[in-house]
Amino acid sequence: MVRRTKAEAMETRARILDAAERVFHHRGVLSSSLNDIATEAGVTRGAIYWHFKNKHDVFIAMVDRGRLPFDTMSERAQDVTEPDPLGRFREFMIYLLQQVVRDPSQRRLFEIMFQKCEFSGENLDLLERQRESCREASSRMARMFRNAVARGQLPATLDVDKGVTWLHSQITGVLMYWLLDPQVLDLANDAPAFVDTCLFALKHAQSLRLAG
Repeated sequence: MVRRTKAEAMETRARILDAAERVFHHRGVLSSSLNDIATEAGVTRGAIYWHFKNKHDVFIAMVDRGRLPFDTMSERAQDVTEPDPLGRFREFMIYLLQQVVRDPSQRRLFEIMFQKCEFSGENLDLLERQRESCREASSRMARMFRNAVARGQLPATLDVDKGVTWLHSQITGVLMYWLLDPQVLDLANDAPAFVDTCLFALKHAQSLRLAG
């Protein structure tokens, strides 16, 4: 038996994740099987099991791979030594919104998560995973806000937890709205104005201030 090189193994893994993205997008996560993914990728089920424990493991790896560029960008705004955390955060949010429009793979990922991942039956475990991802994203956003407060870019009276919840819902809402009907707004061009409106609210909305 020929031993595969690390590069070949990584190429196979990437091909499986690419195939899973297409299959989940076409069939929905609940209705997709490892056989479907194997057929789409041109590999055996054994090849999938070499890299992943089950279908949910494939799904999680696919989502994590899609998050990598966003995580890399957000790290700059989370760095306490960054002199302009709010500026870095603005760049990050605009990039996120525009990439969903411009990158077909990112758009498919968001459509899978928002429209084609049924949290029922065998997929119930993914609901907790989704909650964990939201908590992680909120924790990262809170660190960015605290950095901006420390630099005087956001008010010291900002209720960080409330601001995170509010902004998270705004970003999620506009993405879900656009994915449902892309004709409702020019998201790629309107992203900077949308983000600036959100930042203005964080700076000035009294409803986002600490009580008392």
